[in-house]
Amino acid sequence: MASSSSSFPSSSSIFSTSQWTYDVFLSFSGEDTRNTATDFIYFALKQKGIHTFKDDKKLEKGKTIESELFKAIKESRFAVVILSKNYASSTWCLNELVEIIACEKLEMTILPIFYNVDPSDVRKQKGTFAQPFDDYEKQFEEKVGTWRDALKHVANIARYHVDDSPLSEVVKSIVSLISRNSSCTFSEVTEGLVGIDSQVAELGSCLALGLDDDVRFIGIWAMGGMGKTTLARVVYKMVSEEFEACCIIYNVREKCETAGGLLSLQKYLVSQISKELNLNIEDIYDGVHMIKKRLSHRRILLVLDDVNKLVELEYLAGKRDWFGRGSRIIITTRDKHLLEGHLETHLKDKIYEVKALKIEDALHLFYSKAFKNELVPDEYLKLSIGFLNYVAGHPLALIVLGSFLSKRSVVEWENEFEKLKEHPKPDVIRVLNISYDGLEGLEQEIFKDIACFFIHERKDYVVQILEILGRYPDIGLNILIEKSLLKISENNELWMHDLLRDMGRDIVRQESRDEPGKRSRLWHYEDIDNVLKNDTETKKVQAMDIRGAEYTSIYHIEKEACWRPQGLAPLVTLQGWVLSTLSWQGLALLVTLWGWVQRTLSWQGFTSSKKPEGLLRNPNAFLKMPNLKFLRIRNISLQLDTLPNSLRYFEYNDYPSKSLPPLPAGLVELRLLRSKIELLWGGMKVRLLKSIFIQICF
Repeated sequence: MASSSSSFPSSSSIFSTSQWTYDVFLSFSGEDTRNTATDFIYFALKQKGIHTFKDDKKLEKGKTIESELFKAIKESRFAVVILSKNYASSTWCLNELVEIIACEKLEMTILPIFYNVDPSDVRKQKGTFAQPFDDYEKQFEEKVGTWRDALKHVANIARYHVDDSPLSEVVKSIVSLISRNSSCTFSEVTEGLVGIDSQVAELGSCLALGLDDDVRFIGIWAMGGMGKTTLARVVYKMVSEEFEACCIIYNVREKCETAGGLLSLQKYLVSQISKELNLNIEDIYDGVHMIKKRLSHRRILLVLDDVNKLVELEYLAGKRDWFGRGSRIIITTRDKHLLEGHLETHLKDKIYEVKALKIEDALHLFYSKAFKNELVPDEYLKLSIGFLNYVAGHPLALIVLGSFLSKRSVVEWENEFEKLKEHPKPDVIRVLNISYDGLEGLEQEIFKDIACFFIHERKDYVVQILEILGRYPDIGLNILIEKSLLKISENNELWMHDLLRDMGRDIVRQESRDEPGKRSRLWHYEDIDNVLKNDTETKKVQAMDIRGAEYTSIYHIEKEACWRPQGLAPLVTLQGWVLSTLSWQGLALLVTLWGWVQRTLSWQGFTSSKKPEGLLRNPNAFLKMPNLKFLRIRNISLQLDTLPNSLRYFEYNDYPSKSLPPLPAGLVELRLLRSKIELLWGGMKVRLLKSIFIQICF
């Protein structure tokens, strides 16, 4: 892996396992070590998941024993040769050894263990190795020379000597070496994955594998479908041999939702690390005790995938002293706040945000699914860019869309692109919906408000509106950000991925697919036009954003001048503290602006612009929406005679009349931009009004 950190195994030093049936072939004298050293080594290899051939377990009845042994040797990546006192007494062992050495030329690695014997005795056939060869000289004259050469060769290989080190240390070293070199290569682990190399390297640096000083927690955070699980799995595969024991638990959220789910995960974790079966854990509290007891002195790698609640962490990886020094705990989640509440990022813990694919990687992934890596026809190139811009580097969406579009015509591609915004792909939405479903009621309302109305709007402007609507935006927006559903751009604007935007809008459409008037929010011109034209308004409508030519191409522009000064337009703002000083009881508030404008504004420097024309509807249509709280009209002319008393926020850009209709008693904020207003209101009681924002245009 060219871009990986030094903490990761080099792909050039890790061999492919595809040509091998077994990882290890065990050669041993059954008389000496079958139930002692050999059994201990075999158990250690098996516990680590290393596929090992041991003759008394693997040979099939009815087969020629020697041919089966030689076949197993040829299909093994490593040979562990346990040279004990009676090894040379077995011609089976000597024939195995000759075959093993022959396979060394085929990239087999030989690992000799001198078990209570002197390597020089093996090399020179002295001591317990002498007597058998005295007999062989008479019986197997043609083979003796080959056997002697084999023993001399194996004695000269870098070796493990049990007399010099405890058997446990020798076995630990051998298992570690085999595990490390039997692992899949980076190219095998990442086969079919695109753009993951740099993120693997970055996450590797967060792990700091070379430092065994403490336990570290590493969070992987992103919205659904971004590849958190894939990244964690790749890193787990690449570094697992660096630890005494490893465990990866997928879909923690989903499994914890089942009966006894958390307890079953505790049992699985302990059994995977300790290799104990039939564990008796009575409840989750007993499970915590068992985890600490079995894992606190072991250097482990643990991956908890798709964690959704703090309680899941508290009972699976509650504290760092549950694990041995040098352990690494990787947590994938959509909720950054969960990580911030559990990790100690001011110390050594890290939170890694998975990034969207770069354009070249996104293109590669999309084409690999849509065209199966074949040459892309020219007529599809422009359409491909459209899809790429829509998904904005989202891996799951690229895979789903690319696979769906494969083998389809240009016309079908065009139809699918037009359909996407109103009918997102179910396989993508199903994944994204998990984050939405995890929100509480008010946060869900804020999410839908932003998806329908406020993307790319300034944060302070949106916060003010959401406060008026009673949404508690300060904490609500933070929750959406923590759950990867929203971002704030550098210029303080709200940004939401197009896939999330379309999911939010589709949730609103599902309130009534066929009757827009029965939805809580209306923002699409055709839907609003249908509702106003056919008088199908209902009490379900809570918010409406009516947009004209500046924002959509549907409306026609009338060539009528609207004068405004170059540069900053004059503003008249009456804030809440001013309004609160007025006595509203029996007072007719009359604000006349025309004379003031004439006296204060110079006519020099004014320019002409176009004024939008909209379709006139029933001027009392909004009265049929008794729960309408938010109404914004932009760049379109509508006749308004009455407004519902429920209205709390009213904004009208390019307001064409010189006076307003009676304002609702519950109105909190009024915004009139580029208006021709002369008279605000007279004789009305507007008790809750806190802010008026007026921009004059004449």
